[in-house]
Amino acid sequence: MNLGLAGRTAVVTGASRGIGLAVAQALIQEGARVAAGARTATAELTALTGEGEALVVLDDLTTAAGCQALVDQAVARFGGIDILVNNVGGVHPSTDGFHEVTDADWQWALDVNLLSAVRATRAAIPHLIRGAPSAIVTVCSVNASLPDPGVIDYSAAKAALRSFCKSLSKELGPVGVRVNTVSPGPVETALWLGAGGVAETVGQARGLDPAAVRAAAVSGAATGRFTRPSEVAQIVLLLAAETAGNVTGADVLIDGGLVNTV
Repeated sequence: MNLGLAGRTAVVTGASRGIGLAVAQALIQEGARVAAGARTATAELTALTGEGEALVVLDDLTTAAGCQALVDQAVARFGGIDILVNNVGGVHPSTDGFHEVTDADWQWALDVNLLSAVRATRAAIPHLIRGAPSAIVTVCSVNASLPDPGVIDYSAAKAALRSFCKSLSKELGPVGVRVNTVSPGPVETALWLGAGGVAETVGQARGLDPAAVRAAAVSGAATGRFTRPSEVAQIVLLLAAETAGNVTGADVLIDGGLVNTV
């Protein structure tokens, strides 16, 4: 399928690794121009500039100033923005219950998982309206509808994120800006499987091998496996493309059948 993304300009936040990197790579492969934002560089992120028309911007994208800098540099380089992909996110599992989650933990979870998207969206909206038809795709989580006490602050922030995007879709639809979310289940990224990730943190707290935690995480999925970042990226690209030109306010699950409600 030709998604018609060649020549379009996309801003991707949290692009240094995992889902964000996969999205940026997929966009470049489709011929899009990409402004990839991250707090720190990785070899894979730096390599994007050699793969296509890409700009890497390093800044703190949990802040309004960092988000504005990313958008400003994208517009200065490419002349406008057609697509915003909000991907910044993170989680600190709480292995000793709700009472160990401090106000600082809550604020961090909200800044990373909700307000980063709010701030990037605010910075990008004037350009997206000017360039309409355009699209915002935000990476949410199954935890928005599957609250988990082990990630209670993350679950709440992701639920708020999905609500924010749904509300925004109603405001921006009439001016040609579509707003959708993608909600992955467990994904093969450092957030889950890396050092200090969910599997290792929970394993250490419960005296389990991280491999056992990993297996348990997808035991309820029909496919029995983690989602690959490249698979999430393909859903993001479809929602970003005008091929899906009348899809807005939607949330697309990619969880291997983990969510069993209808």
